[in-house]
Amino acid sequence: MADNIPSGLLEACVVVGASTDRLRELCQRKETALPLLEAEVLQVYAPPFVAKESVTDGRAQAFSRVQRRRSFLKKKKDRPVMSSSDGTKISNPEAHSGDDLSIPKDIDLIALPQLCFPGGLRVASESQKDSYHFLVFTDVFGNQTHGVVVHHYKPIQFCLDTYQNGHRSSKTPRLYTAFGICVISKYPYYSALRDCLSSFLVHLKMCRMPEFDEQVKEFSAKLALVPIPPPGQLQVAFSFKPLQIVLLPREDMDWPVVDLDLQLPFLCFRPKQILQVICSILLEQKVVFLSSDWARLTLMAECFTLFIRPLRWQHPFVPVLSHQMLDFLMAPTAYLMGCHPDHLKEVAEEIEDLILIDIDDGSVSPSCAVELPDMPLTASLCFKRRVEGLQIHYDLEVCRQGSVTDVGELRAHRRQWQRKLNSDILNVTLELIVNIFREVHDHLNYEHRVFNSEEYLKSQDPEDQQFYQKVLETHIFHSFLRDRLNRKMDAFARMEINTRSEAYRLRTMSDSPRKPVMQEMARKHTSSDTPMRKWLGMSLPNLLEERPLLASPVHHLSFKKNSPLISKGVTCRPVFKLPTRTVKTFKLPEFPPPLAYQYVQNYYCELIGLLSKAIDVASPDDSALLARYYYLRGLVNSVADKRLDALTDFQSLHRMDTDVFPAELVASLVASMRPDEQALAERRPELRRLISQTQRSSGGTARPDDGGGSVKRFELPRTHMHLDDFVRRVQESRIAKDIGTIRRLFDALTVGQQKQVDPELFRIFYTIWKETEAEAQEVDLPAAVVERLEANEGVYKLSSSVKTSHGVGKIAMTQRRLFLLTEGRPGYVEVTKLRDIEEVKISSAPLLLMRIPSLKIKIRPGRETFEANLKSECDLWHLMIKEMWAGRRMADEHKDPQYMQQALTNALLMDAVVGSLQSQKAIYAASKLAYFDKMKREVPIMVPKTTSETLKHKINPCLDLASPQAVDLLVYTPGQLGTAASGSGDDGDHPKLWCALSDGTVVVFDAATWSMQQNRIHAGSSRLNCMLGVDDKQLWIGSQDSVIYIINTHSISCNKQLREHRAEVTSLALEDRSDKYSHLVAYSCSAEGTVIVWEVATLQVKRHFRLACDRLHSIKLHDGRLWCCARDCAMEVRRNGTLHRRIGLPDHLRGYPSSYSSFLVLNEREQVWMGCAGVGELYVWHLGDLSRPFNKIHLPDCTGVVCMIRVKNQIWVGCNSHSGGKSRGKIYVLDAERHRVEKELMAHTDSVQTLCSAEDRYILSGAAGQDGKIAIWKVE
Repeated sequence: MADNIPSGLLEACVVVGASTDRLRELCQRKETALPLLEAEVLQVYAPPFVAKESVTDGRAQAFSRVQRRRSFLKKKKDRPVMSSSDGTKISNPEAHSGDDLSIPKDIDLIALPQLCFPGGLRVASESQKDSYHFLVFTDVFGNQTHGVVVHHYKPIQFCLDTYQNGHRSSKTPRLYTAFGICVISKYPYYSALRDCLSSFLVHLKMCRMPEFDEQVKEFSAKLALVPIPPPGQLQVAFSFKPLQIVLLPREDMDWPVVDLDLQLPFLCFRPKQILQVICSILLEQKVVFLSSDWARLTLMAECFTLFIRPLRWQHPFVPVLSHQMLDFLMAPTAYLMGCHPDHLKEVAEEIEDLILIDIDDGSVSPSCAVELPDMPLTASLCFKRRVEGLQIHYDLEVCRQGSVTDVGELRAHRRQWQRKLNSDILNVTLELIVNIFREVHDHLNYEHRVFNSEEYLKSQDPEDQQFYQKVLETHIFHSFLRDRLNRKMDAFARMEINTRSEAYRLRTMSDSPRKPVMQEMARKHTSSDTPMRKWLGMSLPNLLEERPLLASPVHHLSFKKNSPLISKGVTCRPVFKLPTRTVKTFKLPEFPPPLAYQYVQNYYCELIGLLSKAIDVASPDDSALLARYYYLRGLVNSVADKRLDALTDFQSLHRMDTDVFPAELVASLVASMRPDEQALAERRPELRRLISQTQRSSGGTARPDDGGGSVKRFELPRTHMHLDDFVRRVQESRIAKDIGTIRRLFDALTVGQQKQVDPELFRIFYTIWKETEAEAQEVDLPAAVVERLEANEGVYKLSSSVKTSHGVGKIAMTQRRLFLLTEGRPGYVEVTKLRDIEEVKISSAPLLLMRIPSLKIKIRPGRETFEANLKSECDLWHLMIKEMWAGRRMADEHKDPQYMQQALTNALLMDAVVGSLQSQKAIYAASKLAYFDKMKREVPIMVPKTTSETLKHKINPCLDLASPQAVDLLVYTPGQLGTAASGSGDDGDHPKLWCALSDGTVVVFDAATWSMQQNRIHAGSSRLNCMLGVDDKQLWIGSQDSVIYIINTHSISCNKQLREHRAEVTSLALEDRSDKYSHLVAYSCSAEGTVIVWEVATLQVKRHFRLACDRLHSIKLHDGRLWCCARDCAMEVRRNGTLHRRIGLPDHLRGYPSSYSSFLVLNEREQVWMGCAGVGELYVWHLGDLSRPFNKIHLPDCTGVVCMIRVKNQIWVGCNSHSGGKSRGKIYVLDAERHRVEKELMAHTDSVQTLCSAEDRYILSGAAGQDGKIAIWKVE
């Protein structure tokens, strides 16, 4: 078990210096010039330092140090004076019983002396000041350990006998030698370990040489007792007199500890040079840092590896090289290393392809063989502007303050300032990375894990393409792509989402966000010097028809005059920042004085007591802080061999924050339990569940591979494709996602031949598709034309110059209209809006002695017919306009802009099909894609008037999916309108719509604009049954896997779980507070009848009970009474779980395959409304007297009630219906007082699954899988 317990601050402490024999020899030689000595390992100290031994003679227990080591292979004659396993000095290595000296795992002592003294070990005639430098050790798997080395000088104490006038005299030479004390840790606590060594040296300077080893051993033992804080908001402090040391936590699981001054590169380099260094690292060059100060090398290299986060350097990382190690630079791979400038000439002569970074001079010098491209222009300009706003000089911060007499207060103030500055710098560098790679996800296909690198390159500005071409081939970028394809919600993803421009947010309401709209085109004309990108086309364009309901005022981005930072969505407005949480400090008790087992155990007991007090004092609402306390207490209990207490703490931690749950440690604790501990654990239900879950996770079947390690580059096919392969290829190319559309495209490309697509035909089709898109993007619309179009409108098709009834020019098609770009002086003449078209037909027009095809568009009365002599293009434009017209009508009738999106995709596919086939059958083949035109001709577009008047809008939560999913659950959480575009970076105030899909994922919409805010949140892997907004920070979700998942509505992350249920969780309810001081209480139920009452603040179970019923599926709270609905009955239950009264199925339904599906309680009317699956009726029971006959309300054309909701004085009922042999979703709006159906709404093309209210102003309905959309309805 010990191997799996997380180590403390200390991994090992190594003393390095000259051997005693070598120092004695030096003194005896009486050399005038002091030579460089070879450093050797003198002592190694590693935990554990004490271990319990059996009592053999009745005296107090003895303790010895038992180390976990591996062999250090070195010839005996070369072996230095070292320490044995009990810490005693071995003066004669040959006399040691073992051939090999054991050392801590993952630490290579062979090179350590050279790294501790990279400039050589010098003997001085005067005592020197202590000096520090820092090391990084990387194993073959990329795991790093970190070291802090101090050079401490001690006098050489050998006495030399001399004779003067026949008398013997003793003389001690005044020579000093350095001892290197290297503290090694798994965590990069550079500043903290330097402070520890600084405090230790205060005591070490006062001790004599014989006490040196014991002092270092005691120092090491103390550091080994310090626990490492988990990621989050809790830092650990301990006293190492005269200083107090603070261990900062990691910001999150994906970031390392940041315990160094990140402003160091900005003090040594200008922003231009910093960008060059970052560029060198991103392109995986051979990078060598140079400095005469060894300490700067590691700190500077570590800073730059943090600057590229979340990308991770994956090649050799050796920031300090001694002279003997310079051959490392001959490595054929990329690396990041550092050495002294004295070696510059030697290094430069031997190796040609280096990037030399001189820290002392602040210069970056690529070798002649290296062509280092510039970083992307707009991202670089934004970075430089950000850097100008950084306050990197502490003296400017404190110049207005008086002198601080308390050293501790001064250090605390500096530490707080440094933490804020580090956070600001990381925000600046993260924004740089986001701006460089912002568009990557536009070229990813998540279903097939494909990245279209060719199109990604084309989408970049020409001057940036050299950089992108090189970076795409790196391992570092490949790992970044893998994280994006895994939809990793890290700091990059959070900043990218929260810094999207308004235009981009509008584009994401369509299926593909890559098409520029007029709002962006307008910026091209308003900023003449802006380096605008050449936008690549899209598959399904944006079609926002109107300002969405509940929309806040548009907040336009503001830029300084002539700012070249608009391209690619790069902005330098105040942006989302990494969350800076208030950090709490936990103070460790004083270290035990002697290295004895009992004292160490007392220390652990005192530490556990302090953590218990902190848990008791902490606010129950601050679950994140409580989770960190539980983590620390569980860790200390593990080290103290208190397994059951440790498992109890980790069980509490798992409920509060699964992100920091130490699964491997818990598994090792469970595996190492003694039989008596196992018996005790079996008696405690919460531990029994944790143990069972741990054993299933570790011993069960392996989780299926999610493809997390694979990233494919898009390639054109080389073999003939049948339908399934064709669907995959088209989806990978991002031409279209919808399977129905792709199947129609397959039919179009295989007209008159076998049902398979030739790879050459696909190549031609793909090339024409992309060329047509690119041509449309290159249309340079005059500013006067841009002003006439809507902000979110884009030109998708442009004809050749033709003669029309409005003059000569080019016909342009957008998703809203047709207009003419007149020749000569470019101008705008509107032809018609698509919704105003009455008829489109092909005619013929006279031309000399010939008649040529012409297109006639009849427009609504009052407008003259438009005619254009399109010649050979006439048939294609006829097809495209008719499809667009039909799609426009469908979108208007159904208030669903996606119909227009699909129609436009069909029209663009027609264009590409005609261009690729180039035959007489081309137009016939393209007509296979006329889906909406065919629908219009075969099935009249009819939406009932009541539905049209009530329906406001439709949105699609399945935009990123190949096929629709059922919308199982909807929850609206209110917020402050107008904050969505404020740029504050805090999402918690936005009103949101949470949508659970049938694949077990949750999609989040910004309810101010109805734009998709978060693609998908995974809450387990099973279907979700219920959702409840518990407070302004928590959304509870009950799943079929019996777990309640808790989502933080601010960070939109799922890191809490409640696992007390034994069957699928079917419903959640919240009890109203009696007053503001009372605790918030929630109820949950599972299918087998268990009801659990939760205290929301602590997530603890207050009580639970079980009801006898057939599948309990819904609970509601009214006036302190709990109402429960099962298939066979509805029950009113008292708080203690006893049954108060019961409503069974109506007599005429007993024995009939029907069951209760939903219910409502109207207390003020003393009524219970019940709905049944499989029956188109509602039953209203009178609570005052259940023996009275119930009222029955018939729902016309309804085959079953699915859900009900009350809004004001109305009852909205979601049902399924069958008309024309097809399943449809209907909503019935009933008057709650008169029990009468007021409205019948034809909601969806599949059953209505869920209803929710948005502030009683709108009702939102979600449909089953054949529809998969959300409808937004007005409430009167």
